[in-house]
Amino acid sequence: MKAILVIGHTDLRLFFKHRSAYVWLFVMPMLFVYIMGFAARGPGPAANRTPPVLIENADTNFLGRVFVDELAAQDMWVLSPTNREAAVRVIRIPAGFTTNALAFQPAKVQFLKRDDAGEADAALIELRLVRALVALNSHLLEAASATDFSGQFTEAALRAVMAQTNLVTLDAKFAGRKPVPSGFNFSLPGNLVMYLMMNLLIFGGSTMAAERRNGVIKRLMVHPVTHLELVMGKIYGLMLLGVVQIIFFLVVGKYLFHVSLGANLPAVALTLLVFAWVAASLGVLVGSLTQAEDRVIGICLLTSLLMAALGGCWWPLEIGSPVLKIIALCTPNGWALSALHQLISFGSGFDAIWRPLGVLCLFGATANVFAARCFRN
Repeated sequence: MKAILVIGHTDLRLFFKHRSAYVWLFVMPMLFVYIMGFAARGPGPAANRTPPVLIENADTNFLGRVFVDELAAQDMWVLSPTNREAAVRVIRIPAGFTTNALAFQPAKVQFLKRDDAGEADAALIELRLVRALVALNSHLLEAASATDFSGQFTEAALRAVMAQTNLVTLDAKFAGRKPVPSGFNFSLPGNLVMYLMMNLLIFGGSTMAAERRNGVIKRLMVHPVTHLELVMGKIYGLMLLGVVQIIFFLVVGKYLFHVSLGANLPAVALTLLVFAWVAASLGVLVGSLTQAEDRVIGICLLTSLLMAALGGCWWPLEIGSPVLKIIALCTPNGWALSALHQLISFGSGFDAIWRPLGVLCLFGATANVFAARCFRN
């Protein structure tokens, strides 16, 4: 056991003497987290989408302004006129909106369609438009009942009614399937899984190949160290490297990208530790099978990118085809992301990740056995 600890700690210390290590461990992954987090962000929370809408207010009086504020209060993503091409729908408040309403005349709000926009997002906007109209009419009725009809109906009176605390509130949420992970809740675990696998594969495989070429492993075997202890020591050192990257990712993700881990942090940490063990075991296995260092790097890079693409690190598997979802479960990345999304995006607990953890342990145990059997001096 002592030999395993000494080998692992020595490998970690030697690794951090290389400046390039910090780039691949910290700089590049966080850059991809930032870029993909913005690229994959949805219009609002995944379970409560807020599609973009353009509001054109042609009314110059106070009721038009009040109605725009009421629309914004209904979770409308209001675009500026310069971004009108991104709008799913256009809501147009006509001129004379206030005058007609105060004269007890119909005031029609136009809901304009865009042919290239999705119907699902348009339905959400229409729902919120109806809610805003109902709310505005309710405020008008309440303000009118408290106003002397001989006096003038003012904006101040209407806003005073709107500012009052509602005696009855409605908590409405969207039902149905679990939301598609988006934003940093998707990019942080996706890039962490991808770079954990990539770094531990490349560093593990290339280190094994280089030490075999330089005769380091033969010199180690002169000491009272068995083949199994040497393999486990190499895996332990790579796992320590993975732990450093995991801690950095989780701290930066929580305080910089505001990814909510909450009470699921122990389960997230356990999942990542098991995955780091799998990646480290595969790295040592590749280094045991291949002697040429440059060939090892190419194989590990290609393998890690392929597993990242198929395993759901680049796009949510929830939007993929059933065949793609089955293929993802043939990779450790797919099972690790399945567990992490259950914990981070869906708010599940330990009971939802036992199966993914079990499969990851099977991957790791198999890689350990083959690495020990294929190890050469």
